[in-house]
Order: sequence, then C-alpha cells, then structure tokens
Amino acid sequence: MAEDRKQQQGSQQNEGEGNRTAARQYNEGATQHARSGKVEKQAREAADAIEGPEGPSIERARQESAKRAKEEDPQLKKG
Repeated sequence: MAEDRKQQQGSQQNEGEGNRTAARQYNEGATQHARSGKVEKQAREAADAIEGPEGPSIERARQESAKRAKEEDPQLKKG
C-alpha cells in the first residue's frame, strides 16, 4: 500500500497552495452531479427529513455546528 502511494505521489507534481487539478476535478464532479437530476430528489428528501420526525435532531445538529463555527479555531492557538 505504501509503495502504491509513493508511485502515485511520484507521478503527481506539487502544485503548491491551491491545487488546480483537484479544484478542476471537484468542479467537474459537482457539475456532473448537478446535471444528473439527482439534486431535486435529494433536496426533497432533505426537506422531508427536516419536516419529519428527524427535524428536531437535525436542527440541534445545525445549531451546534453553527455555534462551533463562531468559535476560534483551536489549531490557531497551538504553537
């Protein structure tokens, strides 16, 4: 497994900060997903979950993640 990883890394060029290849692959995947027709179905399923029995749990999770997003990143204090 480690040899496979080394071979893959050896063939990849370091693009520095802001990996353009990864960004392009992500954008292509996101566009393909958007065009797949699955987005509307998944959006309806999400809305049904929010309005259904899972709703309160989903809202608590949303609030908790929003609260953490406002906190300072603990990684910034290390050093």
